[in-house]
Amino acid sequence: MAAAVGYDDVKVGDELPRLVIGPLTRQDIVQYAGAAWDFSPLHYDQPFVEAAGLPNVVVMGMFTAGMASRCITDFAGAGQVRDYKVRFVARLYPGDTITCTGRVTRKFQAGGERLVEGELLVTNQKGEVAISGSFRAALG
Repeated sequence: MAAAVGYDDVKVGDELPRLVIGPLTRQDIVQYAGAAWDFSPLHYDQPFVEAAGLPNVVVMGMFTAGMASRCITDFAGAGQVRDYKVRFVARLYPGDTITCTGRVTRKFQAGGERLVEGELLVTNQKGEVAISGSFRAALG
């Protein structure tokens, strides 16, 4: 994990530390399903997903969003995220490796906090966007 950055050290346009996770496994899916109580057959039943026209079970979007949030907390520090929004763009499957990247788009002070806002992208190993998002975080 990278050390959190200070407000005075950040400029608009700065990149967040790149985070690579994977390859994702069926075990990751099962563990997340148990923790989140997400037992949709899309996540574990191969005959079901094939009947639906999918090649494999699907990694949960919220699992991926949770992993991607590490990109922000590695940058700003644990407990510093004030807002986090994602848009699910494409499915991910076991065997995929995700890369989380981001950049600072705004720097300002409000409510007694020194804040940054930014964009976040999650891509798979083919460079396809799986998640796009935004964040706001307080910096020390």
